[in-house]
Amino acid sequence: MAGPLDDSDTRNAVQAALGAEHAAVWSCGLASAYLAPGDQGTLSESALAHRERRDSLVALCEAGEVAPVAAAAAYATPRPVNDAASAAALLVVAEDDCAVAWRAVLERTDDAGLRKSGVAAVVSSATVGVRWRQVSGTQPVVPTFPGTR
Repeated sequence: MAGPLDDSDTRNAVQAALGAEHAAVWSCGLASAYLAPGDQGTLSESALAHRERRDSLVALCEAGEVAPVAAAAAYATPRPVNDAASAAALLVVAEDDCAVAWRAVLERTDDAGLRKSGVAAVVSSATVGVRWRQVSGTQPVVPTFPGTR
């Protein structure tokens, strides 16, 4: 029986999504030092969702006997993070990167479970990204087509 990671295109897309989730978890940790108390609940929920998706992808890779891509010790930020607006801007990038990566998974798999996870991830990143766009002043607040650049 074929597994969802038997195809190299799917496997590469899953690894890219895992990398994006690693970066998002790291970004949430950095942003937590700068966001206002009123945004910490949303940040905690978002960080948990990214950790759960990351852990799910690691488990999927391991089940498919594929070595999961490891997290980096640190990630480069698009600009310095030194206040709530720049922290939220970092989170916008992280959510957009996850949406793009998960959309690529959707385009490369027929596996029902992986597609369900992918749709949920794109929707989650688009939804949470709206909050961070508001905090950072990023326009448009709602992306036209989540998962595209």
